[in-house]
Amino acid sequence: MIGFLFNERECKELDYVLRKELDEMLFELNDQRVDSHAKISIEARYRIVFRMYTRLASTKEISKYARNRIYH
Repeated sequence: MIGFLFNERECKELDYVLRKELDEMLFELNDQRVDSHAKISIEARYRIVFRMYTRLASTKEISKYARNRIYH
């Protein structure tokens, strides 16, 4: 495990970057034009980024990005 020390401004920036990345992946997961194999990869990446986001965000913010585990 690697640890990082961030100041308040860096935490806010990381929070912003992770939220934007999660938003983009949610958009791609809901896009019908995206191939199912690509969606599997996006879903795996989403789980990793979401776990990172949970370390920074409040419970209310986390609930906005929580996904049901429904696979088509």
